[in-house]
Amino acid sequence: MQLVRQNEKSVTKRHRPACLVLVALLIGAAASGCGGADEGAAGGHEPAAGRPGAAAAPAGAAAAEVKAKARAEQLKRQLAARVAVAKKWGLAKVPLAAPAPPAEKPHITTREGFEVEGGEKLPPVFTTVPTKERIVFLTMDDGAEKDPELLRMMAELNIPYSAFLSDYEVSDDYGYFKDMQARGVTLNNHTLNHRYLPGLSEEDQRREICGSQDKIEKFLGKRPTLFRPPYGNYNGDTLRIAKSCGIKAVPLWAAEAFPDHMEWREWDRDLHPGDIILTHFRGREDWDGSMADMIRNVMKTVTDKGYAVARLEDYV
Repeated sequence: MQLVRQNEKSVTKRHRPACLVLVALLIGAAASGCGGADEGAAGGHEPAAGRPGAAAAPAGAAAAEVKAKARAEQLKRQLAARVAVAKKWGLAKVPLAAPAPPAEKPHITTREGFEVEGGEKLPPVFTTVPTKERIVFLTMDDGAEKDPELLRMMAELNIPYSAFLSDYEVSDDYGYFKDMQARGVTLNNHTLNHRYLPGLSEEDQRREICGSQDKIEKFLGKRPTLFRPPYGNYNGDTLRIAKSCGIKAVPLWAAEAFPDHMEWREWDRDLHPGDIILTHFRGREDWDGSMADMIRNVMKTVTDKGYAVARLEDYV
């Protein structure tokens, strides 16, 4: 502010001789002449103290600096919280954060070799979402193990995942999956009884697929648009029936996660941008470890390879 006052004095001093000349020639016009000079100075140079805009630049810079410091402090606190949560759940590293989802979802087509006759207008079958981002997608099938620790772990770590449910496994506790849904997890179709669909009649396939659609809508509140056939097996009837009862896409998987290892579809035994990872709702009865152990293993693999886990439904 002191700098502005100095400028004001220098402006007034520069115009004073002009005022004195005007006084000598016409005393009655001197006041207006001096006043006009001052106004011209105010308009042509830096604004005087107290006038609009005088402190805008320094005030704006100070506000921006305060805002930047507040943002940096917020990010520091967020990182510290993520480190603490990762340590709490025994993760080797803090999970990488996924980028913001695209404004427009990518166009997905059926993977080469996975086509059925006349399938151009049927839901696409794919193992990887087309993207250049270093992200993967975590999906869980069936629903046998209903571990409350998993819900807490995934919510606190903020790791997105998608569930593909078989009704015979989840019907004894829909409440567990309603809780999961309330935490932001999308519940998808994995048939009523997890049967080998290509071996069934068209009528039985319809009962398995569309019957699951009806059950999920009735007990869990929303009709799915994603469907995964049991064992990844399907035929043309499977896809036509799925489409007829609201299915838009059929995501399979590129890798499968267990508590102690990963299994790979691709020859290079590696992750790729957009890969879908499969695992199951299982526990120590089926695995040498818990679901939390499985999450620790898959997240170590994903993070070590420089990938983040994104939400499948933001891309499909």
